[in-house]
Amino acid sequence: MGVAAVLPSGRQLSQKMLKPLSLLPESDPAQQRVIELGAGTGAFTRALIEHGLHCANLLVVERDASLHGLLRQRFPDLQLIQADACALRTAAQASGYLLGGPADAVISGLGLLSMPRATQRSILNEAFSVLRPGGCFVQFTYGHASPVSRALREELGLQVRRAGLAWRNAPPASVFVYQRAFTAAHTFSPPDATQ
Repeated sequence: MGVAAVLPSGRQLSQKMLKPLSLLPESDPAQQRVIELGAGTGAFTRALIEHGLHCANLLVVERDASLHGLLRQRFPDLQLIQADACALRTAAQASGYLLGGPADAVISGLGLLSMPRATQRSILNEAFSVLRPGGCFVQFTYGHASPVSRALREELGLQVRRAGLAWRNAPPASVFVYQRAFTAAHTFSPPDATQ
């Protein structure tokens, strides 16, 4: 899949991606638990740290080996794993991150728009399996429409809202926030600490 953007994400886009975090019930950045998918060169990672997120509450996921190595050099104190977003829950469990509880938000720099629906479904299911009830999945895309189709949103029980437009980004990018209506079937179950 590689990097979704031609240029690194700009400051305006980073701010738009972090804005939904201020609307979470736990609005203190130091207490929020966030997973970043597709960290690339670390633009959103840096913004999350500058926002005040505690390093122990941030899990950074990058599949590409060379980008993972670059991120290791840039952010040596972070929990950083090389994994596929389609296996997020297993990777997050193996890292020990989920022992601290579910995430409040998943921030995604993945190129969802260019992925087949089955891959989108897998990534979203994995993301919501590690989110607490009411948690959100924040995604940017180049364009004005949601990168997740209405049919797939309905299938997964997701609501979406457009959180902003980073028009100064090159190219301009829209930010969308996805949330799932809480049901017993979608309750986070903590990993077994004995495994």
